[in-house]
Amino acid sequence: MPSRRLRSALSAVLITLSCLLVPFGALAAWAAYGLADTGRYVTAMAPLAADPAVREAVADTVGDGLLRAVDQHLDVRPAPVSVRPFVRDAVRSFTQTRAFRLAWDTGNRVTHDAVLRALRARDERAVTIDLAPVTAQVKRQLARDHVPLAARIPVEHTEVAVLPADRLAAFRKGFHVLEVAGTWLPVASVAFAAGGIALAVRRRRAVAATALGTALGGALLVLALRVGRALTLADLPAGVSHGAAGAVYDALTGSLRTAAWLLLGLGLAVALTVWLTRRLRLPRPARARRASSTPAPPPAPAPTRAQA
Repeated sequence: MPSRRLRSALSAVLITLSCLLVPFGALAAWAAYGLADTGRYVTAMAPLAADPAVREAVADTVGDGLLRAVDQHLDVRPAPVSVRPFVRDAVRSFTQTRAFRLAWDTGNRVTHDAVLRALRARDERAVTIDLAPVTAQVKRQLARDHVPLAARIPVEHTEVAVLPADRLAAFRKGFHVLEVAGTWLPVASVAFAAGGIALAVRRRRAVAATALGTALGGALLVLALRVGRALTLADLPAGVSHGAAGAVYDALTGSLRTAAWLLLGLGLAVALTVWLTRRLRLPRPARARRASSTPAPPPAPAPTRAQA
């Protein structure tokens, strides 16, 4: 059997490694099983179809695209100024319909599937998606609203690059690393914690230390998400809606943020439980030890005959 000092040192090392891996394991698992799963991704992005900032950004982008198509393919160059408000209002109206929500979910699903296929395949071509179905839906809405020139808007198979070819190799390597890390980092964290607690001489303290380290990892992850949000919004190019970008960031990181708060709350709850159980168990043995260790008072001297 190893000495108590060696066991304590190995336990401390394993528990420290476990706590260090907690935030990285949660991040890797979120990327591997949250972002990399099409169903979860579409479910996370679906509420954004009702977000005002996202709808406004989509209306501006689609409206500008439709006006450019009119300018390029019709005889009216540029499109009359009087048409532009109708186009933007019609697109905004379209973003509030069920057809837009269906188009939003379909577009996210198609985009996610295309990116996943590219990351898991050996094709070096750029990842693109076709916007013709969305344009066709908007055109029908504009025609129903009697917008001038709406029926003459061309519906072409416009391919939009989602992932450029020159960055595909780097993204593919990073994706494979995340897939491996998402599986083994959480397993390693749990294994290190179990080994550290099993080797500990004082297991109650080891459990409390592991719980506090887990809570600290969750708190650091919450802080990292907030800092990442601020940095992401600060680096946006000109013309990109900060409200829409913030909503997308919050939707994508929602499950990770929930996991971070759960780690923080669970760690604090376990540590508090260990402390309370220790406090509740200590009084009786402590009183017994104090009673047994306190020397008995000397007997009082017998009264003398004079005192009597």
